[in-house]
Amino acid sequence: MTIKQQSDHQASGPLVGVRIIDLSQFVLGPYATQTLGDLGADVIKVEEPSGDRQRNGGKAPNSKEMGPSYVAFNRNKRSVSLDLKTDEGKAALTALIATGDVFIHNMRPSAVARLGFSYEQVAAIKPDIVYVEAMGYAPEGPYAGLQAFDDLIQSASGACGLGQLVDPEADLRPLPSLLADKTCGLFAVIATLAALRHKEKTGEGQYVAVPMLETFTGYIMAEHLYGETFVPPTGKFGHTTTITPHRRPVQTRDGWITVLPANAAQSARFMELGGLPGAYESERFTSKPSGKAKVNEYYAMMAEAAAAHTTEEWMALGAANSIPVMRANLPADIFEDEQLSKTLFETRQLEGEGDYRAIKPGLQFSKTPASIRRDPPRIGQDTDEVLAEIGYPTGKA
Repeated sequence: MTIKQQSDHQASGPLVGVRIIDLSQFVLGPYATQTLGDLGADVIKVEEPSGDRQRNGGKAPNSKEMGPSYVAFNRNKRSVSLDLKTDEGKAALTALIATGDVFIHNMRPSAVARLGFSYEQVAAIKPDIVYVEAMGYAPEGPYAGLQAFDDLIQSASGACGLGQLVDPEADLRPLPSLLADKTCGLFAVIATLAALRHKEKTGEGQYVAVPMLETFTGYIMAEHLYGETFVPPTGKFGHTTTITPHRRPVQTRDGWITVLPANAAQSARFMELGGLPGAYESERFTSKPSGKAKVNEYYAMMAEAAAAHTTEEWMALGAANSIPVMRANLPADIFEDEQLSKTLFETRQLEGEGDYRAIKPGLQFSKTPASIRRDPPRIGQDTDEVLAEIGYPTGKA
């Protein structure tokens, strides 16, 4: 059943007409459903009366339910508040499921089954449903059913040890991003789109599992198997280009840039522009006794050359000389970046909270543009609207 969007929130993305029944919380699921919403889907966020537990992640200007962590992952959704521990709440969700194309959650499978909404139970309500279940670990393994959070998945995947591929003495630590949650959220989007394509061709719904550990490990380690790709191994673990200690920005006169010359001619030109002409022929370089020593000297000369100009000057020189150069921003610099300030950030007003920064969808479609149509909702703000649309009596959920 296709539900028409409200005219003041008219969607234009490629997923217009697709309804997502979203029982997810925290990051993985909300990031996935926000992405689907950006693409035009009608996302119905079903929350318990106390709301998504991510709502109090960080400080909001005027409330305890609209924290920055929640706001970052929950635009383009309508919030319906239902107590799924009651018969009334379950009945309302059952009615919603009957109108949906996709049902998605990131609860533990045993927990959602106790509520009465396992795949088998949901498929009995809507046989062609695409049922997407994000879980910590594949069900056939010994970790099945264990709790999963980003740090736990980064730990088991080997991501916490990636730093030791660069520095064997480095401490084990997660990468400073909720990378496992967000990566698996994007894989949930991919899986949803693939299952919707199958449904479009055959009329069949299906069960889709997104196990975090397996999905994230495959993603983060794709290049790092490297020498361990073959059995027996042909080399060491770790992609050589990405784990070199020289892979880092260099300091300019007033900031930082990253330089990635495509060949020796570009490197030589960069060093010449930085006051080191004929660097490869200089005694400073040719006198080094080994290949490793020459590599170290090369990077030392590149760093020395970088310091000769400001970041803005290098951006202009790189463009004029076909040398790949890009400013290296600190996190707080991204708001002032001349590209990102025009293409990525949008200032919007959140009712009751004031202005906030929204990160615009990065994907672009010439015929069906993605967009931000709805700001992150308060708990249950759309309950009556959504239930009225499907003919379910309001006030009974």
